[in-house]
Amino acid sequence: MKIGVISADIASESRVALTPDAVKKLRKLGFEVVIQSGAGQAAYYADELYQAAGADIANSSAEVVTQSQIITTVNDLPAAVTESLTTGQIVVGMLDPYRNSQLDTYAAKGVTAFAMELLPRTLSRAQNMDVLSSQANLAGYKAVLLAANEYSRPFPMFMTSAGTVKPAKVVILGVGVAGLQAIATAKRLGAVVEASDLRPTAREQVESLGGKWLDVPMSAEEAETAKSTGGYAWTPSEQYFKDQAAVVDKALSNADIVITTAQIPGRQAPRLVHGATLAKMKAGSVLIDMAAGTGGNVEGSVPDETITTANGVRIVGAANIPSQLAAQSSDLYANNLVNFITTLIAPAATDDAPATKLALNLDMEDEIQGALAVTHESQVRLAKR
Repeated sequence: MKIGVISADIASESRVALTPDAVKKLRKLGFEVVIQSGAGQAAYYADELYQAAGADIANSSAEVVTQSQIITTVNDLPAAVTESLTTGQIVVGMLDPYRNSQLDTYAAKGVTAFAMELLPRTLSRAQNMDVLSSQANLAGYKAVLLAANEYSRPFPMFMTSAGTVKPAKVVILGVGVAGLQAIATAKRLGAVVEASDLRPTAREQVESLGGKWLDVPMSAEEAETAKSTGGYAWTPSEQYFKDQAAVVDKALSNADIVITTAQIPGRQAPRLVHGATLAKMKAGSVLIDMAAGTGGNVEGSVPDETITTANGVRIVGAANIPSQLAAQSSDLYANNLVNFITTLIAPAATDDAPATKLALNLDMEDEIQGALAVTHESQVRLAKR
């Protein structure tokens, strides 16, 4: 059984779905691997490294598709590649399923497509397949470095003979994986960090990293609801939203750096920073909008562009930060894919005893496969949002 790797458009994506180390792991399991020439170049993985790991090199995406039963990709396949797929092939990648216009085509061609973003993150056996966490962790780190590069002052406090340099004030909005890594990185650089999240349960995590929690008052009933649901299924009241907006508005008015991380799979990113708040911010302050590619948390942000407002605030539309750490992002992503692909083969194929001929074991009743499969047996399986 052969696994294929398609080259991404390097103008927008530098990552590659499988790295040479991942190829070695797959070969040990009994797979063959074919990779499009140059697919790993932008992530500093040359064709020669893949050949040394045991992969074949194809001259085009068409050759990869022709040879492969499982096709791996970082983002959704180009339309031309999708059209060349045949019945029984499998596509694995971050397919952006709720915005993907090709699902009907995948289904019509009899392709089983797995969208890695749909992984049930509460399953312990799925943790090593979690692409959202692996990529967000690196993105949170890099976002702080991007902010430091844009900001015209240092992050830490300096004591000099010419006077004291005050530390930068950083506000993180959204305390998921990316937000927590951003807090940790900003603290390591010497900044004073504050953070906010709709989940009150995130307070302990923020404070454990040395950040200050932007506290929003809530009623006893709301506090109990938020606690009982772990914060994830909690729907705040209108008053809570108003109170939170006031707390965040005050914090941002005094901030030097703001990093927004809030994204909702299948929906437009929530608007966290409005024009009225931007108008109160100091000249020279910087906002890194990590959700710029899905609508933006910051009013006026543009994907892959830096905008300067009339009052001198810089808004960086950071649409694909993991691509800026392509070598490491690819390495982690490839590990996630390898761990998932092992669920698609019969149990007889293991590290210690690879099968002479691998057999697929597609099982839509499996809690992981069933959750990730967006097309199977000529049907679109994705529930609409």
